[in-house]
Parts: sequence; C-alpha cells; structure tokens
Amino acid sequence: MLTILSLAEKASAYLDDDQVREIKRAYYFAEQAHESQRRRSGEPYVIHPLAVADILTDMRMDYESLIAAMLHDVIEDTGVDKNALAQQFGTTVADLVDGVSKLTAMEFRSKAEAQAENFQKMAMAMANDIRVIIVKLADRLHNMRTIGALKPEKRRRIAKETLEIYAPIANRLGMNTVRMELEDLCFYGTYPMRANRIQAAVKNIRGKREGLVEETRHLIAEHLDIEGLNAQVYGREKHLFSIYQKMRNSQKSFANIMDVFGFRLVVDSVDTCYRVLGAMHALFKPVPGQFKDYIAIPKSNGYQSLHTILIGRHGVPIEVQIRTIEMDEMSSNGIAAHWVYKNNSDGSMSGSHQRARQWVQGLLEIQERTGNSLEFIENVKIDLFPDEVYVFTPKGKILELPQGATAIDFAYAVHTDLGNQCVGCYINRRLSSLSEPLQSGETVRIITSANAQPNPVWLDFVVTGKARSNIRHVLKSHRHNESVALGERLLNKALIGLGSKLEDISEQALNDFLATTGHHNFDYVLEDIGIGNRVAYLTARQLMPEEDTDINAKDKPSNTESNGKALTISGTEGMVMTYAKCCHPIPGDTITGHLSAGKGVVVHTGDCVNIAKIRDDRGELIELRWDETVKGEFLVPIRIAIKHQRGMIATLATKINSLDANIESINAKDVDAYSNQVDIEISVHDRVHLARIMRHIRNIKSVTRIQRVRSTSYKRNNS
Repeated sequence: MLTILSLAEKASAYLDDDQVREIKRAYYFAEQAHESQRRRSGEPYVIHPLAVADILTDMRMDYESLIAAMLHDVIEDTGVDKNALAQQFGTTVADLVDGVSKLTAMEFRSKAEAQAENFQKMAMAMANDIRVIIVKLADRLHNMRTIGALKPEKRRRIAKETLEIYAPIANRLGMNTVRMELEDLCFYGTYPMRANRIQAAVKNIRGKREGLVEETRHLIAEHLDIEGLNAQVYGREKHLFSIYQKMRNSQKSFANIMDVFGFRLVVDSVDTCYRVLGAMHALFKPVPGQFKDYIAIPKSNGYQSLHTILIGRHGVPIEVQIRTIEMDEMSSNGIAAHWVYKNNSDGSMSGSHQRARQWVQGLLEIQERTGNSLEFIENVKIDLFPDEVYVFTPKGKILELPQGATAIDFAYAVHTDLGNQCVGCYINRRLSSLSEPLQSGETVRIITSANAQPNPVWLDFVVTGKARSNIRHVLKSHRHNESVALGERLLNKALIGLGSKLEDISEQALNDFLATTGHHNFDYVLEDIGIGNRVAYLTARQLMPEEDTDINAKDKPSNTESNGKALTISGTEGMVMTYAKCCHPIPGDTITGHLSAGKGVVVHTGDCVNIAKIRDDRGELIELRWDETVKGEFLVPIRIAIKHQRGMIATLATKINSLDANIESINAKDVDAYSNQVDIEISVHDRVHLARIMRHIRNIKSVTRIQRVRSTSYKRNNS
C-alpha cells in the first residue's frame, strides 16, 4: 500500500533530504485540508494527491512538482487560497497548483464551455511553467486508473475527454508511457466489451508467440555480439488501443495486426545506433521504403530513434527501433525526462523542452486571435495530430507540420504575415496548388503580394490551429470593415429617402439611439445593417426627429427601397455582398436585392423567378445598379448541346480558357446516341464578355446549341 513514507523513500533516491522533508510537509498539509473528504470509492481523499505525486516520482520529477501534486486540489476543493499556499510553500508551487485547478468560481452555459475555459486557463499557466501540464497529466492518469467507481455515463464522458485532449497532449510532449496507459484506460472506459475481447485474444496468442519472439531476440543479440556491438534487446508488444486503432483504420483482422513482431534495441551512443542498423540489415532483409531516421530529424515532440521493418525468420515481419539510453528515457517520459538531465554543464534546455515551449507559445498565439474558448479548444485539437511531415524552407530550415498540411499551413508556420499575404507557392520548384498536401522532404517557397488577404476557402483545407485561427481573425476584421461600409451606404440611402443625410444627424441623436441598442460604438449599428441584422429604413426613422418622420404612408417605400439613389455595386464589397446562386447576376444584368441576416445584401437579376417569392416572404427589396467601373469575376452557368465527337470537352475547355475565362465546374451527360449536354460554370467579367465567349463556342462545328442558364426554382438556401 502506498504511504507517504514509501513515497519519501522512493523520492530520496534522487532528491536531497531537505526537499524530501518539504514533500512530507506538503502531504500533511493536504491531509489536514482534505480531512473530511472522501473519494467515490470511499477512500480518504488524500490518497489521490499522494498517488499523483507517486506517478511523478516514477518520472523522477523535481520536488516542486511533487509538492504541487500533493496540493493540486487544495485550492479547488478546500478553503485554502493561493496566497496561503504561497506563504507556506512559495509562489512557484502556488502558481503550479493554481494552473492545475479548475475555474470553480465561474458559471458556464455548458460542459463543453467549462472544459474549454479550463483548458484555456491551463494553457496560459503552461506558458509560465510547463510543469503544470505534467502534474495535470499525472492527475488525469490516476483518475482514469480509479474511474471504475463512477457511473457508466460519467466514465464515458471523462474517457472521451481524455482521449481527445490529454492523451494527444501526452503524445505531443513525448510522454509515451503516460499516453499509452491513458489510451488503454480510455478504451476500457469507452468500449469495455471490445477492450476485454482484444485483451483475451492477446493473452491467448501470447503463449504461441513467446517461442518465436524469444528465438528472434536471441538471434539478434547473438549477431550483434559477433559484430562487437553492445545492445540491450527487448521484445515490444503493442498496447490494446493501438491494436484496436490499426484494426479499425486499416480494416485488418486481429491475426494480421499481431503478425508483426516488435523489438527495441538500446545502445550507448548515436554512432552505435547506425552501426547496429547496418548489422540488422545484414542479418534480415529490409522492406523497401520502411526505414525512418528520427535521430537526424526528430519528431516534433523530441522523440528520436531509428525505425526499420525487416523480414525475419519464417517470413514474419519485424519492426525494429534502435535508440540510445537517453533517447529511450525520452521516449518513455518525454519532456518529463528534462528534469532528469537538466543539471547539465551548460544549463541549457533540452531539445524536447525547447519544442514544448514553442508549442505552448503557439497555443497562446492561437488564443490571442480566437473569439472564444470553444473555438480555441477546437483549434488545439486540430493541432494535436500525432503524425508529422518534415518540409524545408528555401534556406534549408526544417519545419514540422501535421500530416495533410498544405502550403498555407507552412506559410503561417514560418510567419503570420507570410500566411496573410500568400497568393501562391512553389513545391520543389514547381508551381503548385495551395491546397496540395505536403510530403516529407519537399521544399516549399511561398509567393506573396502586399495587397493579398486570406481567402475563406482556405478554411476548408488548412489543418493547423495557428493557420485556422489567423485566417478567421483576419476574415472577421475584414468582414467588420466591409459590413460597416455597406451599412453606412444603406443607412445614407434610407436617410436620403427621408430628406436627410447621415452627416446631418446630431451627435446627441446618435448617442440617444446607441443607448437603446446596447452598443457603445455606432460602427456596430452600421455593421448590423450591413450584414442584414438591422433594417436600414427603420434605423433611419429612429434617428430622425419625430416631426421629420411623421410622413404619410404613401411616402414609405412599399416593395423596394426606391427612395433616393439606387445602391451601386462595384464588385469589391467582399463578404457582405452575396450573388444569388439561383440566377447568377453579372454586370450588365438588371439587378435588385434584399437583406439576408448574416450575408448582407443578396443580389438577384431583375427577372429572377424568385424575386416575387422573396418579396412576399421578406417584404422590402433594395434597388441596385452596377457601377460603371465594376471589377471582378462573376460565376455564370451555360448549357451546350454538342454532337458526339472524341475530344470535344477538351476543345471546349481550351476555347473558354483562351477567352480569358476560368472554368469552375463542368458536367457532361448523354442526351441520346448522337448528342451530349454539357453544363459549364465559368467566371466572366460582364455580359459583353459572356456574349463573346458564347459566340466563339457557337462557331465550333459540333456545337448545335448554347444558352445561358437562367434562374432556377426558389430555394431558401440560395438567398
């Protein structure tokens, strides 16, 4: 049974006597603070902090971490505050305990929001001291070990949270021993029947495998001894959750997964690692393309090892990992191993500790640009992928990115401004798409433009939290500015219809109106108008003096906001101007529009079949007209009837591209045995540009008919 005396004895193996005495004092302090409290299992509560400290002792963590573990629930569950802890044990310990504690004083609308806020607070504490997360992981590990006392529903919820957040964090920090145990415990907590069945199958097959594993281990050790290479050889068994994941993701049976044998070879130096690799390749035939050098290029969590797959005796595949003693310690405990080796001669941080600090700084950057805690935790989850790709900058610097990362992710990883100004990229000196997933070993060069800004489409394919949070931050800022500008134009138009202008409204009238809205700045009123959450005409009436707004009913616009000058569309309004997909208006068309909440002004052609329905549903329409200098590209669908002829689609595409138009989509189908119908969506500048394209296509010999596809039946999501 674990006691403070047994823990003190274990800690004294690497800590001095004064530090061990402080740990004991922290235990007795915690015992007194939690005196009347018990766990769900009925045990005294102090058993839990003692067990958390024991887990950290196994990692050989420093004495301040062990004290924080003893006291980690004192602030949250007892009447002791942070100042009292600081007086007793110092500010460092108090800060660690505070970082681990939950936000008990705050009320949240949902469990998800509470979880997100807690993690956001913990991330900020991690920035000051990375030991916060190590203590928290030990706390979560013991809670998962004793989760059986909870109700099934709560067990599943905690296991799901642990699997989504804490196990990936342990992996990100290189703490593989903690990660694997957390994953297996979560597996039991989430799918107990599946876990028990796989556990029984592993036990059943273990006896049959032991002979072959021992035979292979002996063969490897004997061969290395003959070569004069000293290595400790261990058989390596997969943990339950790893087996389950491989079965599910690879659609393989249990027998196929367990056919692969794993061995870990621990040596004394990096040089010996490569010599042992050569000896292993001489002993067994390597599988082509299955060698990975994580010593030359470590994983982002600091993990280092050589990995190779060989064909062993009887044709059985063998996974071999070769690493030094320090690398093996780092593989087990990750950043926690830093405190074992931190007393080196130069006092510098280890590589894993430096990487962990960079990761935490990245979390803080995401937090600064994130609108709320739920969005923050969503971005963090995205950033916790276990697999990486390693790509190079043009100057040869290596960047680690998650699997599936694109050039946009790369650009933001280099610098935020590089991502914001990105317009294109070269991958291995080849002009490539920004959405193309990067592969390890590729060199990426970003093309920038000073006037560029992030595209909302990027959110569909970026995978890093930093890229996603930065894109959203810039888009929100641009959307606000565009909405304010559009709102001002709409409000001015409405005021002109009432015989006034925005500049004529007194400051007192503006302040009185703001008092009724809850906003502190009139720009937010204009933004509401611009995105369709507030009606410009009603706002104008509220701003006007009472005597000026007492107009006859005949003066109020009935079906269009036609009083005053029509609203001019320049094509540069951005996200607050939406072009209806039901009729695809382009410059040169007669147009009208309406306000849609969240979208701003939705533009339709004047003859769109949906306009009458929109008028009936929503009331007022907005009179619109194109600016004489309108710019941009506008999507329009055309339908072409052609005779069957080989290569006609390619001919059409070549012709359209030669006329300064882009094809956005193309779909062909057979009409009968002799002809096809081709529906193409193209980007054009205006009606004149469209007419020129249609004229050239009509001159193609096999084309029998071409027409612009006019408005389609009414759909609410088109507007």
